Amino acid sequence: MTETASSAPPPSSLRRLVPRIFSRAARRDDVDKLLRTVRTHHPKGDLAIIERAYAVADKAHDGQKRQSGEPYITHPLAVAQILAELGLGPKAIAAALLHDTVEDTGYPLDELAADFGDEVAMLVDGVTKLDKVKYGDSAQAETVRKMIVAMSKDIRVLLIKLADRLHNARTWGFVPPHKAAKKATETLEIYAPLAHRLGIQAIKSELEDLSFAVMHPKLYAEIDSLVKQRTPQREQYVQNVIEAVDADLRELRVRGRVMGRPKQLYSVYQKMVVRGREFDDIYDLIGIRILVGTVRDCYAVLGAIHARWTPLPGRFKDYIATPKFNLYQSLHTTVIGPGGRTVEIQIRTNEMHQQAEFGVAAHWKYKERMAGGKADAKAVDADMAWIAHISDWQAETADPGEFLDSLRFEIGAKEVYVFTPKGRVIGLPTGATPVDFAYAVHTEIGHRTMGAKVNGRLVPLESTLQSGDVVEVFTSKNPDAGPSQDWLGFVKSTRARNKIRGWFTKERREEAIEQGKDSIARAMRRQNLPLQRLMNQDSFTEVARQFHYEDVSALYAAVGEGHVSTQSVIEKVTALVSVEETSTGPIDIPVGRSRAPRGGDSGVLVRGAPDILVKLAKCCTPVPGDEIVGFVTRGSGVSVHRGDCTNVRSLKEEPDRLIDVEWAPTTKSVFLVQIQVEALDRSGLLSDVTRVLSEHHVNILSATVSTTNDRLALSKFVFEMGDTVHLDRVLNAVRRIDAVYDVYRVTSS
Repeated sequence: MTETASSAPPPSSLRRLVPRIFSRAARRDDVDKLLRTVRTHHPKGDLAIIERAYAVADKAHDGQKRQSGEPYITHPLAVAQILAELGLGPKAIAAALLHDTVEDTGYPLDELAADFGDEVAMLVDGVTKLDKVKYGDSAQAETVRKMIVAMSKDIRVLLIKLADRLHNARTWGFVPPHKAAKKATETLEIYAPLAHRLGIQAIKSELEDLSFAVMHPKLYAEIDSLVKQRTPQREQYVQNVIEAVDADLRELRVRGRVMGRPKQLYSVYQKMVVRGREFDDIYDLIGIRILVGTVRDCYAVLGAIHARWTPLPGRFKDYIATPKFNLYQSLHTTVIGPGGRTVEIQIRTNEMHQQAEFGVAAHWKYKERMAGGKADAKAVDADMAWIAHISDWQAETADPGEFLDSLRFEIGAKEVYVFTPKGRVIGLPTGATPVDFAYAVHTEIGHRTMGAKVNGRLVPLESTLQSGDVVEVFTSKNPDAGPSQDWLGFVKSTRARNKIRGWFTKERREEAIEQGKDSIARAMRRQNLPLQRLMNQDSFTEVARQFHYEDVSALYAAVGEGHVSTQSVIEKVTALVSVEETSTGPIDIPVGRSRAPRGGDSGVLVRGAPDILVKLAKCCTPVPGDEIVGFVTRGSGVSVHRGDCTNVRSLKEEPDRLIDVEWAPTTKSVFLVQIQVEALDRSGLLSDVTRVLSEHHVNILSATVSTTNDRLALSKFVFEMGDTVHLDRVLNAVRRIDAVYDVYRVTSS
């Protein structure tokens, strides 16, 4: 049922199918209309700046023509008119009139600033920068990135750009069809969703319909015909519904307006083609909108309508109590109206209607009228939260293509609304998980998340959240806790994905620093270099400078990642440090900003080489008292295993890499212990086990729980412990829990 852009009809048939994209304007009438519109919204506004801006733009664009054959000045006039109807003030209107002068004429920006002030110049400059970049895949992403940055400084830059795109869309009939189709695709992907996210329904709807008309003109004409065929009977039906609602309003003594909702053709197309609905089955072909004075009236009218007609289950939405991300507020309900036909009804206050139609533009209208109302100004700034949110994550995304994909997802995604335990509402993309929720609350909470409850029940971290869920996350007390790589497979929000990737980038760098230090130390030891404690931070800093790295840590990371050879570093250090005497003592490697071993030191020493990096193997988690064996790894120091570990057998095939190690625990030593709990399955078992472990000050790092077919619960816990004597007390305490019949330490994976 769809058609490709390449099959678009020629301009002559397009004019017949879609006359809307062949619009023209009368210039003098437009100027008078513009001034009248601005005066309506801003009675005391400075109209002189608009008249001066028009005069300058008219002179600057003199002789220039648009592809429609009209004088070029008709375009900035039309853009200014769109913004005036949105309620923007004189300075924004002046900037709209001048928005193409700096780029397309000889009128320089500094002269514009002198003539109209810095504010107007800033707006024009912001729009000009957006227009200078050529559109390709990567270039388009960079353009949108610049748009978001400019938008975060002043939202009016984006409003001018949206109005500019809207008027251009109205004249796409004069553009070659392949170019118009490309612009229409871009508009549907970027500009229309941005207008939606900013709450400007008036611009969003027209951009969608015009883009749809260009991309699929025959489909557009067919749906337009279907709607018009049903218009007479539809209007009569709507009138009957309006009269019934008016009667309810009079009975309630509520003053309000009842009207039929205009039908957007692109919306009908989406539901017919994308969702597979039949034309006659689309719910909101019959739509009613009710505007009243107060929020209390909204709910009173809703009650009256539900008393008159039966509401359809699952079709009621309260966006007043829980506004959408773009601040949209309204009550939506679908009822079975007269004759058994479904009617979708929206109920909102007049202020909510202004917000729904004009979005952030409505705020500018009121903001420019304000006389120092601090509370109102604060509320307006709070309403720009989404802009700040977009601005934050665009800075976190380095790749332009990835940014564009993320933006398309972010601005087009539907949302779910969940609650914190204290009742705060958090908006998340559809399909979001408790991990997305945690990162939305705070980055550190996201990094340290280890479990979650939804509506009071423990759930897996990859569980999908639904609107209205109450979500509580549990965090690890371990300061070195971090996210799991697996989370990238199920998180939905751009923020969570960027934060997780950023954490692993930083973590890999720290591991590379450790590996680089260890590699240099081993190489020095093998060569019996007599540097010992003569090595100092200055010498390594100088070597880092010679290799063009910013600091010593960057040099170690380069060695650890294989970008710089260990031998070349040693040769340069040797050349810098004068050798006075040979020593057999330990080598003191200068430490940059390296990361300490997780949780504390290992409590193990390598005999004869106390400064080598030592790590306890996770496969067998040795603790003091166990017989242990050391194995020299490639790039990660010495790995320590239990003597009876199954992996030791394969390690013995390389005897030259085995090394003697011994226990030397200190007060800072921390050991990993893994235990298995076997019990008869019952309600609250896991809660009881974790409570007992917590009471014994056990820091749980991970847990796995499974239940067999015969109702036996098997739980494995990995936790940190400093004093291994404490382990017996923990095991005995867990063994005393009701239904637990065995608990023991696991010594092999």
